[in-house]
Amino acid sequence: MAEIRQVDISGKDVVRREAVARGFIRLKPETIRRIRSGDLEKGDPLQVARLAGINAAKLTPLLLPLCHPLKLEHVDVNLNVMDDGVEVVVRVLAHEKTGVEMEALTAASIALLNIWDVVKRYEKDESGQYPSTEISSIKVVEKIKEG
Repeated sequence: MAEIRQVDISGKDVVRREAVARGFIRLKPETIRRIRSGDLEKGDPLQVARLAGINAAKLTPLLLPLCHPLKLEHVDVNLNVMDDGVEVVVRVLAHEKTGVEMEALTAASIALLNIWDVVKRYEKDESGQYPSTEISSIKVVEKIKEG
């Protein structure tokens, strides 16, 4: 078995890199109503998710030890409230020697987890379980390498 090691990117050129990741959290209709009306004990889950997603993209190499530290130039976290949940779409941009898809995926995942954290009180059933809350479809929907 090969030893774990970070890939050597020293011979690669710096080029424009962009990645878009998407994910979804399914929520109860009552929770969606509370999000839309701003009636949540912990505050606005969309603002929390946006900030957490941006922060997560920057912290990716701390969470994924084989990722290279990158100088991210832009992280955009968009949240779309739908009738059955919230869609998160993250776009990450950098001029680097390696791609930014792991940063986009990390940002989307952490944004979704933060939404869950803010609304969990409203998602629990009588026994404290989450029978319908679900995070799904986290994936890279676009990757661009220019140069």
